[in-house]
Amino acid sequence: MKKFKQKKAHAKMGKRLKREKRSSGLFLAPSFLGVMTFFVVPFIVIIYYAMVDNPISREFVFLDNFKNIINNAAFRSAVSNTVKFAGMSVPLAVVLSLLLAILLESKIPFKSQFRTFFLSPMMVPVASVVLIWQVLFHYNGVVNDMIAVFGADPIDWLKSLKGEGRIVLTILFLWKNLGYNMILFMAALSSIPKDILEVARLESATALQTFFYVKIRYLSSTILFVTIMSLINSFKVFREIYLLTGDYPVDSIYMLQTFMNNTFRNLDYQKLSSAAVLMSLAMVVIIGILFIVENRFGKDVEG
Repeated sequence: MKKFKQKKAHAKMGKRLKREKRSSGLFLAPSFLGVMTFFVVPFIVIIYYAMVDNPISREFVFLDNFKNIINNAAFRSAVSNTVKFAGMSVPLAVVLSLLLAILLESKIPFKSQFRTFFLSPMMVPVASVVLIWQVLFHYNGVVNDMIAVFGADPIDWLKSLKGEGRIVLTILFLWKNLGYNMILFMAALSSIPKDILEVARLESATALQTFFYVKIRYLSSTILFVTIMSLINSFKVFREIYLLTGDYPVDSIYMLQTFMNNTFRNLDYQKLSSAAVLMSLAMVVIIGILFIVENRFGKDVEG
């Protein structure tokens, strides 16, 4: 009798689990279909276009399009500029936002106003921000008026061939993204166990020792997330560049998205698809390396 009741209970539990799985599947189905329709299937189509000669004859050419895009001078220039911009802006975005979060964690005057100043770019339209930057960095703009006071010659910031345009773009990128990153770090700092910090204080650890040996290790996952988001955002500065300089900016700020936009306007699907696949592979490799580094650095904290 007891075995019969146990079998009956197991049968009921099995039916309940099946119903839960079916209901979970039904709830997940819209999201799954959305991801398949708008992300997976289009990416498969892009890979297909990258391996045919053109959309009409559709002759399979395998890696020829990738060889052509790698040998393309405009593509190489766009890759070089994007790597330089990301290599300069992403570390600054991570480090500065972390320093701001630590500063706001301490007791300083006008803390709320300071926080509002860095969060305000998230509420301002991009077009308005770019208009301000044009006023500031125009050849006859405010910045040149300020440096003229010290006897320096005016700089054509947005059209100079020496790379000043990348500096302008980096400042704009940081101003737009520091507030969001800062909030993430502030949340992560507040979640660090207080007893760990108290032990460090009782062990006479200095503020720097507490930061590098305790806080940084607990912030490793947040640093990874902020780095990935900043890296993705550094690849999405096309709107700012377009509004600042138009379709064909100066060489120093001719980025991958600018190249892709101009390629799309020329309806060169093979070149566009090949560039998109290569960029996606590069992003996957970079993010994979970041995950490996974070796992090795933060595994003792998780354990």
